[in-house]
Amino acid sequence: MRQLLKFKWPIAIALIAITTVLFILSPNLSQQAEDAGTFQLPATSDSKLAADILEEAGAGDETISVVFTYDEPVMEQTQNEISSIANEIEKEDSLVSKVLDPFENDETAEQLVSKDKKTVLLPITVDGSSDEVNELADTIRQDIIPDETTAYVTGEAIINHDVNESAQEGLERTELITVVLIFVLLFAVFRSITTPFIPLIAVGVTYLLSQSIVAFLIDWFGFPVSNYTQIFLVAILFGIGTDYCILLLSRYKEELIQGHNVEDAIVNTYKTAGRTLLISGLAVFIGFTAIGFADFPIFKSAVGVAVGIAVLMVVLFTLVPFFMALLKDKLFWPSKTSISHKDSKLWTAFGRFSINKPIWSMVIVAIIMVPLLFTYDDQLSFNTVDEIGQDYDSVKGLNAIENGFGKGDSLPIKVIIQRDTEIVTEDYLPYIETISKEIEKNKSVDSVRSITRPAGDVIDNLYVDSQLSEVGKGLSEASSGINDVQDGLSEVQKGLQDISGQFPSNENTGGLQETVNGLGQINDQLGLISQSLQETQNVSSATQQLGQVQQQLGQIQQGLSGAASDAGQASELSGGISQLSEGVGSSIDGLNEINNGLQEAADLLSEMGESESLRDTSVFIPNGTLENKDFEPAIDRYAFDERKAVMLEVILEDDPYSTEAITSVREIKDTVTRTMNGTPLEDATVAYSGVSSINNDLSDISTSDFKRTVIIMLVGLFVILTILFQSIIMPIVMIGSLLLTYYTSIAISELIFINLMGYDGIVWAVPFFGFVMLIALGVDYSIFLLDRFKEEASIGINEAMHRSMAKMGTVIITAAIILAGTFGAMMPSGVLSLMQIATIVITGLLLYGLIVLPLLIPAITVSFGKGIWWPFKESKSNKS
Repeated sequence: MRQLLKFKWPIAIALIAITTVLFILSPNLSQQAEDAGTFQLPATSDSKLAADILEEAGAGDETISVVFTYDEPVMEQTQNEISSIANEIEKEDSLVSKVLDPFENDETAEQLVSKDKKTVLLPITVDGSSDEVNELADTIRQDIIPDETTAYVTGEAIINHDVNESAQEGLERTELITVVLIFVLLFAVFRSITTPFIPLIAVGVTYLLSQSIVAFLIDWFGFPVSNYTQIFLVAILFGIGTDYCILLLSRYKEELIQGHNVEDAIVNTYKTAGRTLLISGLAVFIGFTAIGFADFPIFKSAVGVAVGIAVLMVVLFTLVPFFMALLKDKLFWPSKTSISHKDSKLWTAFGRFSINKPIWSMVIVAIIMVPLLFTYDDQLSFNTVDEIGQDYDSVKGLNAIENGFGKGDSLPIKVIIQRDTEIVTEDYLPYIETISKEIEKNKSVDSVRSITRPAGDVIDNLYVDSQLSEVGKGLSEASSGINDVQDGLSEVQKGLQDISGQFPSNENTGGLQETVNGLGQINDQLGLISQSLQETQNVSSATQQLGQVQQQLGQIQQGLSGAASDAGQASELSGGISQLSEGVGSSIDGLNEINNGLQEAADLLSEMGESESLRDTSVFIPNGTLENKDFEPAIDRYAFDERKAVMLEVILEDDPYSTEAITSVREIKDTVTRTMNGTPLEDATVAYSGVSSINNDLSDISTSDFKRTVIIMLVGLFVILTILFQSIIMPIVMIGSLLLTYYTSIAISELIFINLMGYDGIVWAVPFFGFVMLIALGVDYSIFLLDRFKEEASIGINEAMHRSMAKMGTVIITAAIILAGTFGAMMPSGVLSLMQIATIVITGLLLYGLIVLPLLIPAITVSFGKGIWWPFKESKSNKS
């Protein structure tokens, strides 16, 4: 330290210069956070896989929606206005791939107009970056939608942008409030105008230098970043940076009061408080470095705080002693004394009680904290909308969709199925329909939209029972048609008999009589065919027999034509025979139609018999069906990647952001896997997209990351504390007390935000960050106390603890209040997750500083006596 003091001016100037240059040259950290996105899922997650499939297939276009709301059902004039807006949007921007006019046809109107006709959706397919999509949304709001029309533009990209914007606005408010709050608190602590500027300058330099380094690491090495990175840098660096400065300045003031010169006071300060500061800083550094072992980039983004802690240590050991040496005792001007170095009356009283009555002290802590633990439900929320409140247009639009169409319709789950070969064929679509049917069986599913059910309704004609019913109706109609032909032929037969009686007696009418007899036989045959068709439904046999009958009728027709020629001299008879001949011809045509119909039925039944998909699924799609123009819109909407991939849209009964929707995603995944097993789609790639799917991935990843990071963090802290304190018991007590504090504080947060304020739960990221923050920062205060205890241990366990509490009480309470204040500055941010993290940290710090540290830690320590150093031997410096 003496060497550093010799070169204090060059060191201070170099530090300020480096900070300034890096701040000017560094990338914009806020922009980096926005570019990284709100959700940064690992490549192995289903939602990321789905996004990659869509992107690679050129189907990664995003859909945003203009939501029109009216007090009355839309009339024709309003419909025309909306259609006009749709046309204008489609011409407006190159980003727009397609605009679906809700009034283009009855099918689109059914999907895009609410049942009460008061809410209308105008979907817009866009292809562009998040910034471009949001610029387009602004253009639509400001330039296209008439001022008198109530309409909102919403979509995932717009909601996520609003979340980012809200976070950045919250950060700006947090920075200002933090600086003002720290100045006020430091002024109250030191009763000096000069003193508050030292921590603010030191921490300000640390913050600017840290964010510049982090920004370069992001730019050069892909360092993790999110909206939380900058906010946590502000809160933690200003919080613990100020705490550490209080520790140093308090000890420095103590050394000056004892009569040491400035240089000796600085050296002694860094020998004692500086050692405590290094241990504390190392513990916090380990805590935030452990975050680097998380898989989730958003969690890992807080590892930037570890960089800030390292920079803070450098600043505290260079710039702060520079000001101590420069200002000397003027550092505390105009105050002659400082309350920061006085013994704490509150902690002295607590210490007297907890040291003398340790059992009662532990009982009191248990009475206060244990009941709260039983209220903890671990109830999480994945509702991004709650992060920003109800004032944003994107949220209002989402609410309008939910009110008009149902919650699940606003943001469906998308099931992506992809193969290496074409999947949109008559052989594969029955399996797609079966998957759709099985998904819809889930109680939480309202409907499924896919190629085979584009409007979300089952198409009965695709199912074999319906098709066989239609075939049965066709056979009945064929039988009825045969009966009609019989009736016609009977008429012909009767007419021929009449004509035969009109010929002169000397004319040979044997040919006509044979024809009459032949028609009678044919009628008998047709009767047998009709009866057999009804009884056996043997279509093939019926078509063969009808073919033979047609041939016979053809011969009869030829015979009648000859008879008409022979009767040429009797024009009336000739004409009658010709008419009867035409009647036979009509019967032949009728039988031809019947035969064609039966042949089609026979071909259909033959196809059915050969269809493997029919046997597997009870769904049959005849060859050539997909060439039908009626199928084109469904194929265009739900197939992509040259028909090698399809998409199913699952509309839930529940809110897509709810925890129930996450459960539904898991059920749907199980259903799809089960349904595809043993089918030609078994080897297909399946992925899931949509808000509910993303939240399911977030739930799985955050849970596994939380467990892994907690273990790594606690083990790291245990090892370093064991080495530094030469004890296993002491680190266990410290870590155990912090765990008790964390779970109590998150239980209190649940009571506040769920029971009192009515939110769905604690935001999914909050437990992770709340734990890391509270453990990493709270361990500082136990180190402050127990390191002083170790320093004083030569006078005996009880007395050392009593003295340590008296000397460190004010420092710890003041530090806790300041750190709680910096996190309290997050409250006006308006970002729910930050407010909840702040609540956990503030509650935890106050519990720790006012209950756990003064009552529980001393009680446990004195109960162990000299065993507190187990299994190590008490060092000579600690022995009485």
